[in-house]
Amino acid sequence: MERAWEDDLASFLGELSAVQTDVLDVLSRKRECIVASDLAGMRALEEREQDIIERLQGCQQRRGRLLERASREGLPSASVQALATALPPQRRAEADERIREASSRARLLEHQSLTNWVLVQRTLLHLSQMLEILATGGRRRTTYGNGTAPCASGALMDRAA
Repeated sequence: MERAWEDDLASFLGELSAVQTDVLDVLSRKRECIVASDLAGMRALEEREQDIIERLQGCQQRRGRLLERASREGLPSASVQALATALPPQRRAEADERIREASSRARLLEHQSLTNWVLVQRTLLHLSQMLEILATGGRRRTTYGNGTAPCASGALMDRAA
């Protein structure tokens, strides 16, 4: 029975690795869709994203159960990394490596998510600016004065307007 938690830990780390890899793939595909303005491609990712969300929630629940069990059995239960210290030496090295890889992928996921967020924000800013140009006819509003626009407006849409 004692080896069961060791096998559960190894299985958890394997599932976590697979889910993280899938998330990286979806984030990459999403970035490609954003750059290409591929709305159909974005919609096609929704089902896969939902599946990944469920798998991530499952990993979170599994982690909680694993650490609760470790606590009941008197094993280190502050984190998965702490639990790995209770493994026999031959299995500890493998678990430590998988934990390092998972941590590295987590940092990469943060960077990829931030990259996508920045890309979306820049796109929204660009669209907002384009709407403003269309709404104002490319004319700038004066900050001071009698409300007349300056002669050299630098309008992009229609210089004659």
